[in-house]
Amino acid sequence: MGKPLDPNARASETRSMLLNVGPQHPAMHGIVRIITELDGETVINAEVEIGYLHRAFEKMCEQGPYNNAIPYTDRLNYVSPLINNIGYCLAVERLFDIQTTERCQYIRVIMSEISRITDHLTCIGASAMELGAFTVFLYMIKAREFLYELIENVTGARLTISYARIGGLKSDLPEGFEPKLLAAIVETRKILKEVEGLLNTNRIFIDRVKDVGVISKEDALAYGITGPFLRSTGVDYDVRKVHPYLVYDRLDFDVPVGEHGDNLDRYYVRMEEMFQSMLIIEQCLKQMPKGSVMVDTAGKVIPAAMMVDEAKIGHTRGLKDVKVEADPTLEGTGKTFRSVYATEKNVALPAKEDTYGNIEGLMNHFKLVMHGHGVRPPKGEAYFPVEGANGELGFYVISDNSDRPYRVRVRPPCFPIVAALPKLIIGEGVADIVPTFGSVNMIGGELDH
Repeated sequence: MGKPLDPNARASETRSMLLNVGPQHPAMHGIVRIITELDGETVINAEVEIGYLHRAFEKMCEQGPYNNAIPYTDRLNYVSPLINNIGYCLAVERLFDIQTTERCQYIRVIMSEISRITDHLTCIGASAMELGAFTVFLYMIKAREFLYELIENVTGARLTISYARIGGLKSDLPEGFEPKLLAAIVETRKILKEVEGLLNTNRIFIDRVKDVGVISKEDALAYGITGPFLRSTGVDYDVRKVHPYLVYDRLDFDVPVGEHGDNLDRYYVRMEEMFQSMLIIEQCLKQMPKGSVMVDTAGKVIPAAMMVDEAKIGHTRGLKDVKVEADPTLEGTGKTFRSVYATEKNVALPAKEDTYGNIEGLMNHFKLVMHGHGVRPPKGEAYFPVEGANGELGFYVISDNSDRPYRVRVRPPCFPIVAALPKLIIGEGVADIVPTFGSVNMIGGELDH
């Protein structure tokens, strides 16, 4: 028989408790599990488990032609998919060593910054709601709705937009877009000011986020963290400034940084970044080359069917200068505007007007999409980083001169932050896990790509 237990031993024994936070916990999005070891309410150890949303993005990209990967990129960070689209296309364009038109570059910047704002609005709104500030969530989603309507106006979709193309964009900006965008910026600024009034001096909010989830700049750099999370520690690394791409080197904007590397500084950085993004958009609208709208002297718009009927009987004089109202399924880049495609026919898909309208465009389209043909970059490899909403989003593509990538690798910005999450929450209370995890702005599609 064993030694009899000391009746006083249990009273003096200290035990820790294991607690699973997620994946069912609503703040974990159903896709992350944090295994915590608790001493009372204090986290003394933690381990983050991912993999609940892995979709084999990289291998899927390697199974089909280059352009087929664009819808997959929508589903990385699905809160700011435009940045993903554009980053991938820039990597493939680097393989070809080509540059898109100036107008295309400005549009890409405008759409990227709109996407960045929608991402930050979602992050701050959801994080505030998880701390009880439901009004802030409603305000932020109201602002996001203004921007989602603009995105839908340009791309035809709100979330899975597939807007960028290798060598250009799906289409130019629609008529009347600029005043709508400027009006949305005015409304968004108002809402952000209201949110600052609700949160910046709110004692409950400040107490829940100040000096919580602290990370030093040395640790952040060691983990490879970038974006607002890194900038909250005082490091002013922003890909748009350090490695300018598109037309960012022509634009005047600041990179907001914090000091303490806590949840509060991350809130401040994201708020200020939204204001800076709006300044970038306004500068782009002023600098972007204008394209004249080609219509006849009377400014007449005719249905496409009428144009065909007129051409059949030989009435073609002046038709090339007439603006045609096409069926929605045949609408393309809006050829009345300046081109948004690169000139290389072996790279950029022709506009729908050309594909459906003349044999040359149809043949060009055929050569770029049919099996055994397709977009074929020269042999080589390219890495292109862009500034995503969560930090440096990089695409590394290897070409073997076939019509599909030999290898695609993504550098997801929120992956290093999630790797550092145990360091952020150990020593904190159980209640501090949620605001710290919210400040990570983890997007499962990007993390578990």
